[in-house]
Amino acid sequence: MPPVDVAFPDFNRAPFLVIWEVTRACALACVHCRADAIHRRDPRELTTEEGFRLIDQVRAFGPRPPLFVLTGGDPMRRPDLAELVRHAAQAGLTVALTPSGTAAATPARLAALKDAGLSRIAVSLDGPDPETHDAFRRVRGSYAWTMRIIEAAIDLGVPLQINSTVSRMTLPYLDAMASRVAQFPLTLWALFFLIQTGRGANLEQINADECERVLNDLYDLSLTSPFGIKTTEAPHFQRVVRQREEERLRAGLPTHAVERRRQLRAPRSVNDGNGFVFIDHLGHICPSGFLPVQRGNVRTASLAEVYRADEVFTRLRNANALLDKCGRCRFREICGGSRARAFAATGAVMASDPLCAYQPGPHVEPLATIVPVEAAERGAAVRVG
Repeated sequence: MPPVDVAFPDFNRAPFLVIWEVTRACALACVHCRADAIHRRDPRELTTEEGFRLIDQVRAFGPRPPLFVLTGGDPMRRPDLAELVRHAAQAGLTVALTPSGTAAATPARLAALKDAGLSRIAVSLDGPDPETHDAFRRVRGSYAWTMRIIEAAIDLGVPLQINSTVSRMTLPYLDAMASRVAQFPLTLWALFFLIQTGRGANLEQINADECERVLNDLYDLSLTSPFGIKTTEAPHFQRVVRQREEERLRAGLPTHAVERRRQLRAPRSVNDGNGFVFIDHLGHICPSGFLPVQRGNVRTASLAEVYRADEVFTRLRNANALLDKCGRCRFREICGGSRARAFAATGAVMASDPLCAYQPGPHVEPLATIVPVEAAERGAAVRVG
């Protein structure tokens, strides 16, 4: 992976992360699937040439282009996947892939993708053993296929990321999961906090107090883990980290924020439409896959113009537009709350995130300051991704 740029990013100009759902086809039937994946490819998917044009639009965001992730469904269902990876890598993008845990992700095919320029493989593991993982994925053998992908990535020397879902169903196994993922040479453990959308609409999420305990446990783990830790749809991890770092400073203990920034690669919160943009299999531009509010289509609109100027995107980046307790919170710039969860729960994208236990005062609090990198290197707390 390229060196980390720890400069504070301007998410109004360019996202940190662009995810393209290259297909919605997948052999799995995961209980949490936000895409409600289908068994066969949709003939209306972006073609190879349209995919090339999308990649060129991603590269055109600026001299430091976003990270680019090919996802699905199962991206391995696209026969032109290596062509897409090669075009993106040759354009100068850092390309990651999230294959499903199926027989389609063979070692030979993964090797071909590495040769095409793939920079990272991210695979989902939602249980520490075959029984728990396969129950979540609803396909017997998914755990074994996932292990094969992990082994292939290690053998190929491709940086490995493991994604895990946090829900009521997986909560009892998180400690065991932490021990399991520590057995692999990971670059990053990414935890996705359930959004009740798609197939996951009927899946139970954890409550705010449980979430607070999980985030604090992740902070504790981050102090000793050799891999980075990232949360998706739980941006209040930024607030927990900030509070815990402040506690360490008051106790005269060293902080670990600078190293964590290098591990996680993002120096601040990446949120729906705020440092993040998603393109679905039909080309629709959305703030994220968990917030599938269509704001244009790459077949007819400029990705950069939609991201920079669309009314929904600009509102999602405006901390002063947040409502209720999220709007009063001093961490509203650092965190911002999950806009996807707020929308799923209330129908309003700027409502408060119901998974956050923090209670600000009755009035709008002054913003928590952003500490420059040079101050962080002297031991001050900084934002993390």
